[in-house]
Amino acid sequence: MAEFDLVVRGGQVVTAADRMMCDIGIRAGRITALAEGLGQGAREIDARGRLVLPGGIDSHVHLDQYQGEDVTMADGFETGSRSAAAGGNTTLIPFALQQRGQSLRQTVEAYHAKATGQSYVDYGFHLIITDPTPHVLGQELPALIADGYTSVKIFMTYDDLVLRDREILEVLSVTRSHGALVMIHAEGYDQIKFLTDKLEQAGHTAPYFHAASRPQVVEREATHRALAHAELTEAAVMIVHVSGAEAMEQIDWARRRGIRVFAETCPQYLVLTADHLKGLNMDETGGKYVCSPPPRDEAAQAALWRGIAAGVFDVISSDHSPFRYNDTQGKLHPKGRTSFRWVPNGIPGVAARLPILFSEGVGKGRISLERFVALTASNHAKLYGMYPKKGTIAVGSDADLTLWDPERRVTLTQDLMFHGCDYTPYEGLEVTGWPVTTILRGKVVFDAGQPLGRKGGGTFLSRGASVSA
Repeated sequence: MAEFDLVVRGGQVVTAADRMMCDIGIRAGRITALAEGLGQGAREIDARGRLVLPGGIDSHVHLDQYQGEDVTMADGFETGSRSAAAGGNTTLIPFALQQRGQSLRQTVEAYHAKATGQSYVDYGFHLIITDPTPHVLGQELPALIADGYTSVKIFMTYDDLVLRDREILEVLSVTRSHGALVMIHAEGYDQIKFLTDKLEQAGHTAPYFHAASRPQVVEREATHRALAHAELTEAAVMIVHVSGAEAMEQIDWARRRGIRVFAETCPQYLVLTADHLKGLNMDETGGKYVCSPPPRDEAAQAALWRGIAAGVFDVISSDHSPFRYNDTQGKLHPKGRTSFRWVPNGIPGVAARLPILFSEGVGKGRISLERFVALTASNHAKLYGMYPKKGTIAVGSDADLTLWDPERRVTLTQDLMFHGCDYTPYEGLEVTGWPVTTILRGKVVFDAGQPLGRKGGGTFLSRGASVSA
């Protein structure tokens, strides 16, 4: 009789702290042994010549999120999670977006209905708060935090999402009292509106001017304000999708003052620039790169890499926010063709995140393998209350693994993404290092370029408090 359900043999196992050559024994979806020469498994995978890393955790993805009556997100939980598995991920944390006038409990129930039986990988939910009424803050939010929804996102921009400063302070006060972590989209609402109006009045409506409407000062000012609110309330915050040096400087300033702040950046800020939008009109490809904050320039990229190496950033996420390009309910929305202001905001990237960071980071000597694991798995698990169940390779942890061929050279193309979107903004980018096999709780869900898991094989995760916050 086999000792294990699965044995992964002979790979180089890497965590955020260690490297070792060993076999991994798995029973009932959990790692039960790490050693050389383990006994027989009912199934065995030969990992010789492969790196064996914890399955990726992408803690910033948008799936099946309401955008308005005439705009549709390209990925629901089935296609978005399938794309995640294709890119070496085993856990996602998308958002449950509260619409104004809706209770938080209703919001969560609606997103569970969308996700149940659909996901290829495990998942949790962050709560997006847009309507912080006394009932929401006094009753619903504390109860949901106690139920395992231990992270919240708030926005400082967008007409239908923005919170005023007083509302931000109230949210931070509640999360501080109940041990939740708050993710903040830090861009100044009034500054963006002012610049957008000025650009349109001058006839500057093409996609490139989306970047011009959101310069780094807009992000810097909002980041500073968010961190001042965090200092005042003593709350723990995560500044998401940092795009350049100016917001980084504010984060460093806050940490030196003892403010509990964590930071995230994304691949689009490491390999794309605003020039991808330049010289293009709404009938060409510029709208494909419209996201917020926008990609900056090569100097911003260099600053981010310095920040990654220096420990400024705790996590790297995709901010997967997919809209079909050739679709009037997507990037070619009729209003969007009149001005960058109306182009649906976001790009797909959940499948590309890990290969890009591996190639540009590990492959080019900017970060170690251990740092790669921390940025893409372990720190996500720690910050969002899933560690050590998720995010590491250890006895007792879920058997979430990704096998990598560190030498494989791949050109990123749309057909490798397995998402519901009709393009990838990373088309033609060559990477070295590729996730060849994705294993969720001891079951192979993606291998040799094909999904092998089943829709609904992923389960919902009730999460604990951040171990770092």
